[in-house]
Amino acid sequence: LPPAGVCCAAAKRDRTHRRPPGGRCILFNTGAGQHILKNPLVVNSIIEKAALRRTDVILEVGPGTGNLTVKMLEKVKKVIACEIDPRLVGELQKRVQGMSLANKLEIRVGDVLKTDLPFFDACVANLPYQISSPFVFKLLLHRPFFRCAILMFQREFALRLVAKPGTKLYCRLSINTQLLARVDHLMKVGKNNFRPPPKVESSVVRIEPKNPPPPVNFQEWDGLVRIAFVRKNKTLSAAFKSSAVEQLLDHNYRIHCSLHNTKIPENFKIAEKIQAVLENTGYSEKRARSMDIDDFISLLHGFNAEGIHFS
Repeated sequence: LPPAGVCCAAAKRDRTHRRPPGGRCILFNTGAGQHILKNPLVVNSIIEKAALRRTDVILEVGPGTGNLTVKMLEKVKKVIACEIDPRLVGELQKRVQGMSLANKLEIRVGDVLKTDLPFFDACVANLPYQISSPFVFKLLLHRPFFRCAILMFQREFALRLVAKPGTKLYCRLSINTQLLARVDHLMKVGKNNFRPPPKVESSVVRIEPKNPPPPVNFQEWDGLVRIAFVRKNKTLSAAFKSSAVEQLLDHNYRIHCSLHNTKIPENFKIAEKIQAVLENTGYSEKRARSMDIDDFISLLHGFNAEGIHFS
């Protein structure tokens, strides 16, 4: 074998190659979000902010070569590491082999988005960035509740999570996440802290689920918010004039009336009923970009009270 760190001729040209001492060449798949966190100071800071407990079961997604994993094993009862790449699973297994902590590690191989999450107390992860949004909502809808999640995201995604009404980055992701959790931006992480470096800057975010959750049907809520944020700078009156939106709500309204034995007038027009709800609730001329959680809860109740549903 060539010296550690120079695994082949390609390694000299391509920084995505790595060979651990005594190991074999790893070609990181940056297209799959494989950017290994290499700075031990950042690793230690993440673990410190997670406030891990000796009794904790930790969920880690995308452990890579185990830089974060090994440090957590020293502090908790168990780490459940979910990894989709069998090559990295092999590297992680070799890294803990012979260690006294090895029996505290459970590795699950596969796509975390397609499997049920195990029980865990906290989630700590340097996530593959392309699964950020679906994974956040898989986490937030998971039961039983977990204490918190400390997650690495692409910087702009992280800033969208914490964005407030009226700001440029405020969007459907912002309000949906903040409905279900308290979200805090903890620290910025530069691209040079990773191997290979990603093209974007990163941030670490803390997500703490609201327990108990808000008394809202999330599918209904998301249906309303989705319509409002398609064009967040439009008035709600304009946003609801889409023919696709009218067809959906007309269909849902007719099902509602059928279930409740309510007769629908022959000259019924869903557009008129939608506009009446918007005006009666005072949101006709409001724009999604400046509406907060309480505004959308009030609007959703207004629609539901008139038999209009979004799921």
